[in-house]
Amino acid sequence: MEERRKSKRSELKSSLIIKRLDQSDEQIGIEILDVSKTGVGFNCDQRLMIGSVYESYLTIWTKEVLHAFFEIRRIEKIDEDSYNYGAIFIGMPEMDAARIEVYQTVEEHK
Repeated sequence: MEERRKSKRSELKSSLIIKRLDQSDEQIGIEILDVSKTGVGFNCDQRLMIGSVYESYLTIWTKEVLHAFFEIRRIEKIDEDSYNYGAIFIGMPEMDAARIEVYQTVEEHK
């Protein structure tokens, strides 16, 4: 697969519940595959729409929780019941993006 992210990806095996902003309390479970300071890759059993925005509370490797909003940018069907998504963070504070980047830098130099 061609690399599309502007920033380095790091694996983050985690699951979380996301909430679509323009829907009333619709919560969706996702399985996070990787994270960069600009976006997230994940799998989900539900069909999400490109351009839709979701709210999440993302627990990163340091166990810190980042309140993040992301917009779906890419969808790839994996099988009958599963999809792979690429999303970009929107409105993420620079301090939170820096936490992701610092962790990646530390891991590279181990």
